[in-house]
Amino acid sequence: MKRKYLLLFLPLCLLLSSCITYYQKNIKFHKLFLSKKLAEADQLLAKDKRAERRKTKLLYYLNRGITTHLMGQYEASNQFFEQAHLAHENFLTNPIDETLSFLVNPTVTDYRGEDHEILLIHYYKALNFLQLGELQAALVECRRLNIKLNQLSDKYDTANKYRRDAFIHTLMGLVYQANHDYNDAFIAYRNAVEIYQEDYEPLFGLAVPLQLKKDLIYTAYKTGFDDQVRYYQQAFRLEYDPSKEHGDGDVVFLWNNGLGPVKDEWNIDFVVLKGRGGVVTFANEELGLSFPFPLGNDGASQQSLSDLQLIRVAFPKYIERPLLYDHGVVYVNGRTYPLEIVEDLNAISFQVLHQRMLLEFSKSLLRVALKKVAEHQLRKQNELVGTILGIVNFATEKADTRNWQTIPHSIHYTRIKLAQGTHHLSFQAHASQMPDVKQQQDFQVDIRPQQTLFYTVNSLAYASD
Repeated sequence: MKRKYLLLFLPLCLLLSSCITYYQKNIKFHKLFLSKKLAEADQLLAKDKRAERRKTKLLYYLNRGITTHLMGQYEASNQFFEQAHLAHENFLTNPIDETLSFLVNPTVTDYRGEDHEILLIHYYKALNFLQLGELQAALVECRRLNIKLNQLSDKYDTANKYRRDAFIHTLMGLVYQANHDYNDAFIAYRNAVEIYQEDYEPLFGLAVPLQLKKDLIYTAYKTGFDDQVRYYQQAFRLEYDPSKEHGDGDVVFLWNNGLGPVKDEWNIDFVVLKGRGGVVTFANEELGLSFPFPLGNDGASQQSLSDLQLIRVAFPKYIERPLLYDHGVVYVNGRTYPLEIVEDLNAISFQVLHQRMLLEFSKSLLRVALKKVAEHQLRKQNELVGTILGIVNFATEKADTRNWQTIPHSIHYTRIKLAQGTHHLSFQAHASQMPDVKQQQDFQVDIRPQQTLFYTVNSLAYASD
């Protein structure tokens, strides 16, 4: 009889287990995306009539924002990114979902997005507006970015954390400068320099880009801050005279290189150690992890956990998609302009997850502990039902592997000053380990006096194992 019930229950267990990750569930979309079959990839997303009602609706909007952006459908792209912004802003905690996340797994809650993912919504919206020639609308996105940055700083008030974004401040400076608002541009650039020096260099090994140094000095000069010009020339040990800059207009060239990491799952075994005062400790000596779990006077829970010797818990982890192209340049009028890395989204992704891993460990251990207590107590009353609950617990134990998987690995940029008229630019991306592999894209730009044009190129390829 027991065997009969277990056989009847097995299909449900297999359905619940769903060990595949979020990336694997959407593998058809990712294959189309990587193959640059963007229209097909977007149509595949659009066919999912339930997408906007799922727990992953934020990612649906983000991915459609990317596909339409890459296809040059900038207005449609902004509509999707605005929906993503509203979905994040209007997120309300569902008490039932939060309870289920402890009893089942965290994927039963709405995906809210990582901190850097939410900032990138406005990065792409600003890019779209710049491509549409709507500079004032791009400035609005910069102001919204500033609000998000302040919220991020308030969230993490200690050092050695991703709490400020240097690139976003740089982007704000670029847009302000394009609008000839040199004072606000100077402030944004100065903030960016500070963040590179205090946060990005120790956390990510990313120093202040040379172009940013020049832009900071140039905007100080244009604002009439002569003392700041001298100060930063000395501080950067840079022989750069902004008064000698020539060119009727500018081209700001942005390169979104590669693809960011994907979330996967890893399982860790913890030894269960009984302590004094109703405390049970989960320990993994190899990783140096130890988490006390106070049970107070709950005798049944104490006994249930004390009878356990080993538990396995699922946690999220990132898997990097290494860069194929490690450097890019722009050629124009016989000159070469290297593109400098200004944002390492891959490193930021790992850092953001690392910052909350203790919380992830604690929540996951609590979830498994509650499952084990319920299973152990039920086994005492009914062996079959307890066994079934144990299978369900095992089948539903999984980490949250959702993340925005179409963002770049890193972002690079340069500024090119050009005379009035038509110019031909050629972008080339190179892979040092594969000299024969390169990406080339040509542009024709028409420069008018006092105008800044923004051009973006995307490299979706990444290095295979």
